[in-house]
Parts: sequence; C-alpha cells; structure tokens
Amino acid sequence: MAEEQFTDINGNSISLDCQTHSAFCREFTVTSPKLSLRKVMVCTCFIWLIAYAIFFFTENTAVLSSAIILTLAGMMIHIHFVKVDHETLLIIGSLGIQLSSSYASGRESTTFIEMSKLKDIVINEAVYMHSIIYYLCILIKDPAEPETVTSVVPLFQSSKPRLNCLVQVYRSCQEILAETR
Repeated sequence: MAEEQFTDINGNSISLDCQTHSAFCREFTVTSPKLSLRKVMVCTCFIWLIAYAIFFFTENTAVLSSAIILTLAGMMIHIHFVKVDHETLLIIGSLGIQLSSSYASGRESTTFIEMSKLKDIVINEAVYMHSIIYYLCILIKDPAEPETVTSVVPLFQSSKPRLNCLVQVYRSCQEILAETR
C-alpha cells in the first residue's frame, strides 16, 4: 500500500504509510507536518517584544536576557519532548506490537507489547474539548484473568488521525490478529 494523505482532528494534513513485510507483519507510520518556522518566529517575536516593552519601562537588562534564555530553552524542550515527527506501529503476528515515536530533535522512544499480553486492538471514542474524537488503542489483558482488561494503550497520540485513517489501520491489524489466534 502506498502513502495516503489524511487529516488530523485539527484539520492539519498527515500521511499514513503502510508497509506489508509479510502476511503476519505490517508497519504503519503516521507522519505529522514539520515544525512551522513561521509559528516559531511569531512566538519568539511576541515574547521578545513584551520583554523589550518591560525593559523600556524598567531599564533592567536582566529582562531581555531572561526572555532570550527562556525562549531558547522553551524551543529546545518543545523540539525534544513535545514535537513528534512520526509515530510507527509495527505488528508482528506471532511476536507482538512495537510502538515508536520519533521527535523533531531526533530522539526516539519505543515500547514493545508481547502478543501474550494483548487482548485486542479497538477504536475507542473520547470527549476532547467540545467534540467527540476517535482513537486506536490496545487492550492489555490480565495474565491471571484473561477476560479482564488491565490497561489501555492509546496509539498515535501526537498525530491524532481522524476516523477514516484509524479504520484502515484497525482493519489491517485485525486481519493479522485473526490469523494468529
């Protein structure tokens, strides 16, 4: 399957790339838009103008220095911990599911869930601000009681794709799960 364009819950363009490695192994990558230089410049200018206005009345240079340091630190924290470039779901029928997030700074975080712990993959709904959104999640079962769900792991938390994108990933995951059960 080729890369397809979708939108997230905010109307921003995202892309879904589905790679079929074998009958029991598929990889889904949701890519978010890159960091907007315009937004960074607007925020930086706004903060520095406020700092300059305060400096104008107080004549304290520490205000300008603090504004520069806080702006740079804020940008670094945002790039390293908040801004996700792409999220990947790798499902291997006999082994498990690997979830990866790649941040704008190049940092990656990866989680693996064994197939024996997986109860199901479902599309759930939630109230977000003033609307209903849908999200894909993994249900983790209790080893002592296999019918009980102990935790829910949401997928694609940063990119927040709309339902039409989630349905495509869901159906493909269910095909693999049906063949391994």
